[in-house]
Amino acid sequence: MSPTKRAPSRVVWRYMIRHAMRYPFYFTLTSVTVIIAIGGELATPWFLKKVIDGVSELPPGAAAVQALFPAMMGFAGFSLLYWVGWRVYGFAAAAFQTRAMKDADVRNFTYLIGHSHQFFGDAFTGSLVRRISRFSRAFETLADEVQLRAIPAVIVLGGTLITLAYVSPVLAAGFFVWVVIVVGLQMLASHWKLKLDEKRAELDSRVTGILSDTITNALTIKLFSSKTGEVSAVEQAEEELRDVRNRAWQRGEVIFATQGFFMIVIEVAFLFFGVQMWSRGELTVGDLVLLQTYLGFVFHRLWEIGRSFRHVYEAIADASEMVEILETPYSVQDVRSAKSLKVSKGEILFQDVTFSFHKTRTVLEDLSLEITPGEKVALVGPSGAGKSTVTKLLLRFYDLDHGRILVDGQDIAKVTQDSLRERISYVPQEPILFHRTLRENILYGRPSASEKELLSAAKKAHCHEFISQLPDGYASFVGERGVKLSGGERQRIAIARAILKDAPILVLDEATSSLDSESEHLIQDALQVLMKKKTVIVIAHRLSTIMQMDRIVVIEDGRVTDTGTHQELLTRGGTYQRLWDIQAGGFIE
Repeated sequence: MSPTKRAPSRVVWRYMIRHAMRYPFYFTLTSVTVIIAIGGELATPWFLKKVIDGVSELPPGAAAVQALFPAMMGFAGFSLLYWVGWRVYGFAAAAFQTRAMKDADVRNFTYLIGHSHQFFGDAFTGSLVRRISRFSRAFETLADEVQLRAIPAVIVLGGTLITLAYVSPVLAAGFFVWVVIVVGLQMLASHWKLKLDEKRAELDSRVTGILSDTITNALTIKLFSSKTGEVSAVEQAEEELRDVRNRAWQRGEVIFATQGFFMIVIEVAFLFFGVQMWSRGELTVGDLVLLQTYLGFVFHRLWEIGRSFRHVYEAIADASEMVEILETPYSVQDVRSAKSLKVSKGEILFQDVTFSFHKTRTVLEDLSLEITPGEKVALVGPSGAGKSTVTKLLLRFYDLDHGRILVDGQDIAKVTQDSLRERISYVPQEPILFHRTLRENILYGRPSASEKELLSAAKKAHCHEFISQLPDGYASFVGERGVKLSGGERQRIAIARAILKDAPILVLDEATSSLDSESEHLIQDALQVLMKKKTVIVIAHRLSTIMQMDRIVVIEDGRVTDTGTHQELLTRGGTYQRLWDIQAGGFIE
């Protein structure tokens, strides 16, 4: 995903319309009530004209009041219609927009979270969150601009043109030319400002990403005393954003100034020609009031439509980054005929697997490995040899360049990703927890588990002891990414989660690396229970933790170079013995 790539405006509009059409009743109701309200607003000046003409022409008295009574009632009735229309719109719009915005947020999140492991590795978390929220706000803006600005402007301009044609075709023709010029200039001006709005949205996402990244690494900043440098980087990014905002604002002021000048011109012209026509007896006093009233309507709507053009372009710029994500197909997708994975034995087979990151750096090359049902296998090798990649491919975080991975004879590329991962328990080297309670984090392994099962898993993972000592126990919040817990405590929570999940295949990525010696001993006991009747893959850097594995597989340069038990590999020499010698005695010297 390119951070600067944007979806075209027409694509953004397509998504917005799609969201609006999910609620056709509310969309229709809000549009119709706006039309009714504006219709009532346009009708009232005609009755006001009749009242003013009557007042100026009829002699005072009860007869005059009686004669003007129908016009006054008409004025009151259409004013009430105007009021009712806007009130109904307000309630309907609240129901419509809140539902559509929630729907947009949920649907956008649902699609976003389905992207691949690599997608999230390439993106700022804070920036992605900002894009989701900006899309729903953009929907609210566009809905308001269409229903509160565009529809009323069209009706008012049309009604004014009809009124002018009735009063004076010459004034109507002049007004029409003026409107075409002003609206055309507004569109050009808004497009002139669009590039800056797009740049502003891009820089806003960038600043959000930088802030999120630095706040997440607040401890690192303190440890390296790099506050000054980080503040400088944030200030520089904020200055770029300020500069673009300032230039966009200045262009907006130029547009406002130009628009205001054209309004003064038409108002003075209408006033001059109107008085001239009145002096010749072609217009009544009521006609003059009618014209000025309609001009006021037009000025108000054109002023808003000018602002609306700018808001629309800004909203499209804000939404386009999220739409670009929605238009980006998943790099890892279920095939159309994908079925759920069925695991009865737990056999895993890698057949001639080749994989490279970004099609440039080959990590695994023609790797073949068979793991029999219930076998406990450890993967060892130098850093960067491809051990972690093997497990990530098994979880199908990436698709293969070549070869197949089979689980109980089923190609994992042809089963659903959810069913595959449901049958694998994975404990990473650095588990990251949700900012939720300890209970919720453990139950993430199996939300339907009972309290008894939860406690049993916690005790087996030896985290019940420290949880019981906390003031809020299992209701304690762990902080963002689990920062309130030590590394060993986070690891034990992750292990408890895996115990609760109880999947037939278990992957441990150096699962005891963050534990002290006493905790490691306790966890090793728990892991022995956890590994029973399961197919297990262990990635190990500390070779002392895998001596009892059924088989140890040595991986170098993306290939399996040796395999055997701990004792068998030591007797052969080679890479495993060299790694063992380094860890067993290399630091004594």
